[in-house]
Amino acid sequence: MNLMGLQGGQYQPLSEKQIETIHHAALTILEKTGITYESGLDDTVAMLEQNGASVDRDKKRIRFPKDLVTTWVEKASEKVVLCGQNPEYDLNLTEDRVHLGTGGAAIKILDPDTGEVRATTLDDLYKVSRLVDQLKHIHFLVRPCIPTDIDEKDYDINMFYACLSASGKHVMSGVNNEQGLHQVMEMAAMIAGSKEKLAQRPLISVITSFAISPLKLCTQSTKIMQEAVRHKIPVALSSAPMAGSTSPLTMAGTLAQLHAEELAGITLCQMTSPGAPLLYGGIPGMANLATMGYCGGAVECGMMNAAIHQMSRHIKVPNYNSSGLSDAKVPDAQAGYEKALTSVLASMGGSNYIHHSAGMLESMLTIAHEQFVIDDEIIGNCCKVLNGIDVDEEHLALEVIDSIGPAGNFMTAPHTMSHMRKEYFYGNGVTDRKNRDRWKKEGAMDARQRALGIARKLLANKTAYIPDDIDAAIRKKFNVLVPKQN
Repeated sequence: MNLMGLQGGQYQPLSEKQIETIHHAALTILEKTGITYESGLDDTVAMLEQNGASVDRDKKRIRFPKDLVTTWVEKASEKVVLCGQNPEYDLNLTEDRVHLGTGGAAIKILDPDTGEVRATTLDDLYKVSRLVDQLKHIHFLVRPCIPTDIDEKDYDINMFYACLSASGKHVMSGVNNEQGLHQVMEMAAMIAGSKEKLAQRPLISVITSFAISPLKLCTQSTKIMQEAVRHKIPVALSSAPMAGSTSPLTMAGTLAQLHAEELAGITLCQMTSPGAPLLYGGIPGMANLATMGYCGGAVECGMMNAAIHQMSRHIKVPNYNSSGLSDAKVPDAQAGYEKALTSVLASMGGSNYIHHSAGMLESMLTIAHEQFVIDDEIIGNCCKVLNGIDVDEEHLALEVIDSIGPAGNFMTAPHTMSHMRKEYFYGNGVTDRKNRDRWKKEGAMDARQRALGIARKLLANKTAYIPDDIDAAIRKKFNVLVPKQN
């Protein structure tokens, strides 16, 4: 059963009139209020001004005429394809096609041996990437954690190397600076075969957190974003306001501000490189007003993330957003219902590239091996919902009903045998449907224990995706700290 790239759009929290209202509100924000910017963006500001934006350098304020935004946003590609080293995992991000995967920049992990929380390492990133590679319902790999045991100058090349060497799925991550971006692009070109082949089949993409909400351009991330699009490397324009803190408390106000930030980012990218592949990267969240921390598992986050796809579809740009976050500290019941609710809403909303959907705990601070396995099953269930119900001659089974007849039994019918493994979703082994006696005999394990056992079995398998000769060339050129795998 292929549960990747299915059509969503069944859940639409906004009406067409509401979409238009929010869109025009965002254009008004850009024209009247405008955006500000950090120092060091002189060339970017000059480019915007030369193309018709109004710039007040004393107040560091850029205002965008509505027609200017509309003209440049229309140049963005409606179709973006992100590729895996294994073409089976190519992602066609068009219309309402849904894909879910990992995400985040966690700095802690629940140690799979002790169960205690500790800092994440480069080895953790490599092992998690191997695990994700084998979890078939997780469609792509966004670097889930930061290796805290290596020097920051080595982050970019090693994060991408760890992911690309361990998984054949599409790899996305942020980078720290332009130098790191160039190293990563060069390494990816070596794996792809050339820069031209990488542009044709982008094995990597880059998260660019260009917007500091509310309405401010980040210098380093904006420069990285522009440099990536110049080289036709797909970018996700990440903007993540928190309702009540860095955006209005109301959902509509947050969506309007976020849409304005995205329109500004898309305009900037298209001025830099018309037609460059990009993803509308709205990630609306909430502030916990009791603690002033981030709240990612609330049902309203699922509602707003579904609305984000409607806003991106309105301007015909594929989107990147979020689900599967939880404020739970361990894989417990709270993690289960928060993840399931937000993921099914984002999926049914039709979002194209839903990251954070697997592995995350404690509002993106922590990951756990067993949580990736549990979330793989949650994602599979979400995609099964999208798959819908087949209604045709074979599935209506009128001849079977007639042959079995009243008071009959369908248990051993050939029709039952032929459909029993494909009509229903049975998961990856996390869900237990045994009777109590058998469950007790097999150890009386809960879902978390079963998931951890599955993770251990999967990590015993090893697949190297980078050929030995290319791996040797990469190690000769760059300071790769991931040990060579035998």
